[in-house]
Amino acid sequence: MGTRRRHLFVLLFVLGLVIVSGLVIADKETKLGLDLQGGLELVYQGQPTGTSSEVSGEDIDDSISIIEQRINKLGVSEPEVARLGVDQITVSLPGVTDATRAAEQVGTTAQLYYYDWEPNLIGPEKLIGGKPGLQPPAGPLEASEKRWQEAGRNVAKEENKRLIYAGAYPTAYEAAKLASEQEPVEDCEDCSVSRPRYYLFDKVKPDEPIAGPELAKKDLYISPTGEKRPRNGIVVEVPAGTVLVSEYPTDEGGQLNEEADPGWYALEDEPALSGSDITDPEQAYGPNNEPIVSFNFTDEGQSSFQEVTRKIAQRGQAQAIGPVSGEEAEALSGHFAVVLDNEVKTRPIINFAENPDGIDGRQGAQISGGFKDVSEAQDLATTLQIGALPINLKLISQTQVSATLGSEALDQGVKAALVGFALVILFLLLYYRFLGLIASIALGAYAVIFFALIDLIPITLTLPGIAGLVLTVGVAADSNIVIFERIKEEVRAGRSMSSAISAGYKRGISTIIDANVVTLLTAFILFVLATSGVKGFAFTLGVGTIVSLLTAVVFTQALLGSMSRSRLLRSPSALGAGGEGRRWHFDFMGASRWFFSISGVILIIGGLALATKQLNFGIDFESGTRITAALQQPTDEEGVRDALDEAGIKGEEIQQVDDPNFGENVFQIQSHELEPGEVREAESALISEFGVVQDGFESTSVGPTFGQQVADSALKALIFSLLVICGYVALRFDPKFAVPVLIAIFHDILITAGVYSLTGKEVSSGTVAAFLTILGYSIYDTIIVFDRIRENVPRMPRAAFSQIVNRSMSEVLTRSLVTSFSTLLGVTSLMVFGGATLQDFAFAMLVGIASGTYSSIFIASPVLTAWKEREPGFVRRRLRIAEVEGGRVPAYADDIEMAKLARDDEAESAAPAQPETVAEAAPGAVATVERPEDGSGGGGSRENGDTDAAAAASADRRERNAERRARRQARRKHGRR
Repeated sequence: MGTRRRHLFVLLFVLGLVIVSGLVIADKETKLGLDLQGGLELVYQGQPTGTSSEVSGEDIDDSISIIEQRINKLGVSEPEVARLGVDQITVSLPGVTDATRAAEQVGTTAQLYYYDWEPNLIGPEKLIGGKPGLQPPAGPLEASEKRWQEAGRNVAKEENKRLIYAGAYPTAYEAAKLASEQEPVEDCEDCSVSRPRYYLFDKVKPDEPIAGPELAKKDLYISPTGEKRPRNGIVVEVPAGTVLVSEYPTDEGGQLNEEADPGWYALEDEPALSGSDITDPEQAYGPNNEPIVSFNFTDEGQSSFQEVTRKIAQRGQAQAIGPVSGEEAEALSGHFAVVLDNEVKTRPIINFAENPDGIDGRQGAQISGGFKDVSEAQDLATTLQIGALPINLKLISQTQVSATLGSEALDQGVKAALVGFALVILFLLLYYRFLGLIASIALGAYAVIFFALIDLIPITLTLPGIAGLVLTVGVAADSNIVIFERIKEEVRAGRSMSSAISAGYKRGISTIIDANVVTLLTAFILFVLATSGVKGFAFTLGVGTIVSLLTAVVFTQALLGSMSRSRLLRSPSALGAGGEGRRWHFDFMGASRWFFSISGVILIIGGLALATKQLNFGIDFESGTRITAALQQPTDEEGVRDALDEAGIKGEEIQQVDDPNFGENVFQIQSHELEPGEVREAESALISEFGVVQDGFESTSVGPTFGQQVADSALKALIFSLLVICGYVALRFDPKFAVPVLIAIFHDILITAGVYSLTGKEVSSGTVAAFLTILGYSIYDTIIVFDRIRENVPRMPRAAFSQIVNRSMSEVLTRSLVTSFSTLLGVTSLMVFGGATLQDFAFAMLVGIASGTYSSIFIASPVLTAWKEREPGFVRRRLRIAEVEGGRVPAYADDIEMAKLARDDEAESAAPAQPETVAEAAPGAVATVERPEDGSGGGGSRENGDTDAAAAASADRRERNAERRARRQARRKHGRR
């Protein structure tokens, strides 16, 4: 296939891609992330339930399947449930407004068990409540009433009386003490928990519970937010075979009163059935139109249910003396308790008069009473319908974004991306003229194809993703800049337009591939190790970089190649290549000590800032909660603080802010003590006190486990990025080239840390991701310089390495500055037009680009020079140049000087080998070979027409060569000693 036909094929192929991409964009809707459309994101960590010691991959997969079914019951459109790391699950619920109900529905453990109630009561509980319908013994009853009075509970209240006569304890501590006195059951396979559990109680009466239940004692002393708990509290161990449960009191109608304080029981942990023994649960209505939950049993469950209800009925019948009335039978009947997550949901009786042989279970059973409304019954039915999760799920991170704030963030992100795109195109047109027009067409094709891929894959577009999109525009533009600068060099060198274009792409493609591979590797590391929010950034960056290779390299080459003979490309000025072009003539290597000094001063200032102010880590790393709430009733920061204090939420920082959507009555609340599961309490307190504007509540909550994971991921990403970048540079160039890259990267990291410490800007996971990406991207400049050094080394075989580097940097400095400037245009638009999240990304990228450009040019190259000039070959070159130049080495290798050195080398190689041998044999001797003044040797020279002056010059040169050889021999002998 000819060149023109190949160009035509590429143009038609890209045109077809653009048309198809346009159709895809028109047909498919872009999938927006929660930060752009509003919704709820939950991150759970799987923990063993007690029947096993670890969380397996199968447990996580089963939990994901169950959670997906639960979400489908909620009616959420396009939810996402995915595995995160080894033992974590992330749940994204777009458009969810009732975050409290959704979080409870999705993550409830649903450990459901059914107990034959009375036989499982322990000690005083059994003496008082173990025989329904009979008057309990006076002694135990009086002792129980005394306990209740000492605990500050009113024994005269009907709801408390019911709990007392059932045998309940007034506090969790007293029930836990009773449980702790029981003998542990070894290998309790039928227990709900086969391992001991630990509780932590306050020492001060009434010994309020502080923490628990926990399977490990050490977990009692630190909260999920990392807050340390008192170690002087009372620890109670509940052995395996015993379980602690609570029960809210009921009113006369049998309804649970969840506003009242519960009663507590220690039970023998011998459940008759579990949640896995029931089928087909559904919400229904009872005879009086009250909400109930009905269900059927499995075959094994039906048998177990009939057996346990028969035992309960037979016990009730045994307590009856003679025939009894319906009311007496009801009073004497035993109870069948339904316990969900250690809380008694209902305790119905098994009436022996109605069911003397128990309930066979063929018609199923029902749970009635205890439901405040239909939705509570529906939630329980859904939980039972889907089944119990195989593991405990601990909420470690929660992010709630209102639809209004999400829409605002989307508008800001789109505006920032469009302005950045327009600025880059404008710059290319002004600087490169016709070549800029070609680049703009390529960028337009790139944008259409890229957006189509976002819709087609699909990629969930998030705010970090928009930042990645803007950065990929810079990557695509930089590829054009590298090639266009090469083309301009070839045009100025006198090549024809077609050959200049061909040579420009041929010589620039290796630089582009090297730089883009480093960017791709960094994006891949981020995608693998980052949290879900940053994955969109990494994925967008990676896909965009691949697409840019097609549009910025293949497409523009075909477009320019097909136009190379047109009138538009006849004038070098049309390409911005008129005149000689700017050639820097600065001694970069000679001034390296000043660059190192400047960096040293900056690093010292940054180090002092880090030592005194340290870094302002966000809640991503430190854990905690950040809430933004738009309140209906006017108040101030103290009013909000008082409302939260009354709800038991303390340690918060409150700031009143102005929001364009909600006005001035908007407050930002940040607390390192507020757990992810307690956000709903803060929301309820604000709603009850001031009211919250519709869509005016937004929160991000991170537990210490998730925060530690983010920190670990950031450290791993940094280490892997350093290793991969250095490994690739060593592979593509030379192992010695990797060391300056490593030093430059550490230089960038330290400077960035110092800047963040001085400014007090918050360091978040997105900040680290943006900076790591810029590290990979800033190597672009280093690779541009190193690639030209590699190219110039064989071209300048007699120049000192510092001269080669100076020459290389003078040739590519403009290119490096232009690539950095084009990227800064997009970053600046993010800083100006983006919201808070995009501005965080932009600031990190701004610092990264600035420090990366500086270190690539003024740190990496001088370090490489300092090392390479110690090599014996470059040492000899430098000595030879110094001899010729009177003891100094010029900054740049002059062509005339290099020609002199070349002639000297030719003379050296033409000299006989014998004097060298003599010099070796006699250390310190200087052997010279001179033509005789008389005889045929001298006559031969004269006969050839040499003048006396030429002969003298030749003798002079031979003498210098002999002296040089003697010095070289002396150095070699000195090295052998």
